[in-house]
Amino acid sequence: MWYTASVAEALRNAHSYGFRVDGLTSAPADQPIPFDWNSIKVKRDAYVKRLNGIYERNLANDGVDYYEGYARFTNDKELEIERADGSKYSLKGDKIVIAVGGQPTWPQIEGAELGITSDGFFDLEEQPKRVAVVGAGYIAVELAGIFHTLGSETNLIIRHDKFLRPFDPIISDTLDAHMVGTGINIHRKTNVLKVTKTSSGALTLHLDNDTTLEVDTVLWAIGRHAMTADMNLQAAGVKAEKNGDVLFDEWQETNVKDVFAIGDVGGKELLTPVALAAARRLSTRLFGGAEYKDLKLDYENVPSVIFSHPTSGAVGLTEPQARKKYGDDKVKVWTTKFVGMSNSMLDNPAHKTPTAYKLICLLPTLKVLGIHLVGEGSDEMLQGFAVAVKMGATKHDLDDTVAIHPTSAEELVTLK
Repeated sequence: MWYTASVAEALRNAHSYGFRVDGLTSAPADQPIPFDWNSIKVKRDAYVKRLNGIYERNLANDGVDYYEGYARFTNDKELEIERADGSKYSLKGDKIVIAVGGQPTWPQIEGAELGITSDGFFDLEEQPKRVAVVGAGYIAVELAGIFHTLGSETNLIIRHDKFLRPFDPIISDTLDAHMVGTGINIHRKTNVLKVTKTSSGALTLHLDNDTTLEVDTVLWAIGRHAMTADMNLQAAGVKAEKNGDVLFDEWQETNVKDVFAIGDVGGKELLTPVALAAARRLSTRLFGGAEYKDLKLDYENVPSVIFSHPTSGAVGLTEPQARKKYGDDKVKVWTTKFVGMSNSMLDNPAHKTPTAYKLICLLPTLKVLGIHLVGEGSDEMLQGFAVAVKMGATKHDLDDTVAIHPTSAEELVTLK
């Protein structure tokens, strides 16, 4: 869906590059671009179904026994599996991995069920004309960006002044200014008290600032929680946080020997590649031989990308985190802000996407503590810089690298 929105952006900018496309009249116009939401939904769903089939066939080809149902512990070596028809059977194992993931959290307010979550986003048959996205995390920002770019009137409702607060301020501040400039309505320091439905089928959000907001769809993106509520963890003696997150150590092992936890279920670095990396290391360590006995995932300097418009990404410490850990006198920061070359031909200033980079280093060695990016291509370029940070790169290493011109990425190796 992010790619779909990116195509809409390209079409909107096409006139500035000399293209005369039917349906797109004068250049910088912001008129809605004709778009069939349902057609991309059908193709997207078919693609996902095809992927699921590939994964299932891979399991069969690898000789994996696949059971479908809901698993609950009966003890630390045995699970009870309940099928969809209600029948049950047991499975035993010397080692058990909990990898059930997480799910969106629903607000506990009147009328919450009238809205949808990020799961429901993929069930939408048609594009809503007016949308309210409630939440301040990366899922909220991503989905608000998609709705808005595809032409929906979009409202982002956040509890505080800023969204993406766990990220470095250069990311949240840059995206905030750009999103407001493109027409997204950000409702700050605002909570939804209840949701009601009008006779026409529209939804009315009753806000805590004594105002209301009428939309066609409200999407809750207020957080996620582990899907452990009905797993009977106590039967195995597995400890979990109050929110359901399973506790595990540096080896992915819970407090119970040979019971492991991987992925979002542990509430740590909620990213698919993190779960995959942890799983590969765990399986190799357990079954790959003695030479892998020390193999485990290092959770430091995990890169992450936000598929915002434009994209943004980060690896390492934020500036506030670095200053808190090492002190102000031990941290040196470089920043650069500019408009990328792809924007140079655009006629409408509102269409020009910003670029902002921040490099955070530790004195006196100038070891790189963090890199934070906003701008076109940030999603792709971050991977290589993440390798450098993981290897302990310094500012001198970046300076010694010849720039690739003309690119946005070269700014990180030419900072002065």
